[in-house]
Amino acid sequence: MENKRENRQKTAGSSSAEKALNILLAFTPYNNEMGTTELSKKLAIHKSTVSRLIKQLVAADFLQQNPFTRKYMLGKSALKIGNATTRSLDSRLLTVAQPYLNRLSQLTGESVALEMLSGTNIVLALHVEGPSHIRFNFQQGEQVPINVAAGAKVILAHSEPRLLERCLQQGFSRFNENTIVLKKEYRKLLKEIRKTAIAYDKGERYKDTHAMATLVHSPDGGPKAAVVIAGPAFRLTNEFLESAIIPLKKTAEEISGHLF
Repeated sequence: MENKRENRQKTAGSSSAEKALNILLAFTPYNNEMGTTELSKKLAIHKSTVSRLIKQLVAADFLQQNPFTRKYMLGKSALKIGNATTRSLDSRLLTVAQPYLNRLSQLTGESVALEMLSGTNIVLALHVEGPSHIRFNFQQGEQVPINVAAGAKVILAHSEPRLLERCLQQGFSRFNENTIVLKKEYRKLLKEIRKTAIAYDKGERYKDTHAMATLVHSPDGGPKAAVVIAGPAFRLTNEFLESAIIPLKKTAEEISGHLF
């Protein structure tokens, strides 16, 4: 009888922990504010249970409440975990990639970055500011929206179907009229990217910014990261983008080769 009671307690504890984790994950990828009722509907968890778990998460600083809207968002503890994850992103890859990114930036005259897959998100793991007077400034550690970021597109285009489906569970934000927000259209784009191994962002997030990316392979041949060139649209013309394909691919191939 005692063993049965212990098993029930373990099951209940595990269930509560899983629900609490699902509440935290509901705020990804953009940490939009949500209230108790909204979370209850989204996760199909009873409102009273959500309310109880939210109180515990707020007490531990995993969630914080906006005093004006009364809605919740991720708190300091969640931020600390996120920062720790970002700092621990495959340090070997970052060490290997740095000199190649420096060379590519000097060669093209534009800013260059390395975007990496982290769970079901894509983050800017490394960047080199271009030497030109007007340049694109990456925010290292920033999570990028997968429907517009060139690096995210090329990574997901070569990802296994199950991972892609998990990534596509997140909503697509519309930044302007160039933004892809329909999943059907996005899937079609990924098929094209698989053929060319090059992805673009032509004003899909910021109208005056263009970017291009290609894949860095892991030792097992899977998608590891993406090398990205980005800059103002008036410099990253179609002619420039075409001329940059060979040095971009060469840089990614050299980085991939040194990971073996």
